[in-house]
Amino acid sequence: METINVGIINVTGYIGAELARLLWQHPGIHLVSATGRSAVGEKLREVFPHLADVDLTIESEMREEVELAFCALPHGAGAEAVAAALEHDIKVIDTSADFRIKDVEEYQRWYKVTHQSPELLSEAVYGLPELHRAEISEARLVANPGCYPTGAILALAPAIREGIIESDVIIDSKSGVSGAGRTLALATHYAEVNENVFAYALGGHRHLPEIVQELQDQTESLALSVTFVPHLIPMTRGILSSCYARLRNKISVEGIREIYRDFYRDEPFVRVVDRPPQTKHTWGSNFCLVHPTVNLRAGRLVVISCLDNLVKGGGGGTQDRLISG
Repeated sequence: METINVGIINVTGYIGAELARLLWQHPGIHLVSATGRSAVGEKLREVFPHLADVDLTIESEMREEVELAFCALPHGAGAEAVAAALEHDIKVIDTSADFRIKDVEEYQRWYKVTHQSPELLSEAVYGLPELHRAEISEARLVANPGCYPTGAILALAPAIREGIIESDVIIDSKSGVSGAGRTLALATHYAEVNENVFAYALGGHRHLPEIVQELQDQTESLALSVTFVPHLIPMTRGILSSCYARLRNKISVEGIREIYRDFYRDEPFVRVVDRPPQTKHTWGSNFCLVHPTVNLRAGRLVVISCLDNLVKGGGGGTQDRLISG
């Protein structure tokens, strides 16, 4: 197998460290460079002992031999780094939100920052292979989907494309604390999170516009109305989403599952399961487990999706994009 020289921009965050773990093991990848905003000059294995086999030093700049860069900087901080890499003919997979939303005004409204490279939005490909595999294979800039959107979109896309539900959609998601990143904040302090569950961003979460963007792209006949309510739960990693929509016509549970099995038949990292999945079922893996069913009494589609927010919803998902190309 041919290998490609890969670098990680900002390896010291949760996603960056998970990328290092996964990419170091990948037979088609030669991980040659890792930069950081902290710990420059230190061995990666000293900063993250679980990466003891990764023989890299954290540097301030990416090495010249890099052919593909994974940018793991937070939103608002990575656009300039992405633009600089592209100028050096380095393909980029960006894990931040900076290139997911096609409308720059929409991005700036939700993320409260001025976009530093809006001219790149038109060419960025939303990196969900289950929906955009062909475009990803030709792209030089791929926007890695958000963790919440990955689970929600995979849960609802088959039903929306098939036209079996009404326009009003509800997504109830619960996430582990690692989704907030490594930056210290009171809301993710142990004493605040432990033995506690709470909803947040009830007026609108910033992942909502990319969920709507991608789901609306699956239908021309419905003007979707999406309600998305995220919750923080006292665990490190994992997202479980419960999605609801009224069915347009009667359909059996088996009929629903056949639609989903057909939709994901050739997708290696989505599994349609017959029992409701649990977050521990996906811990450390790149799978999204999807369980569609029908509430016959209410005439409502219910879909449960489950993934690891640092893998399929983050670092491992980026490897999935790489496989696509």
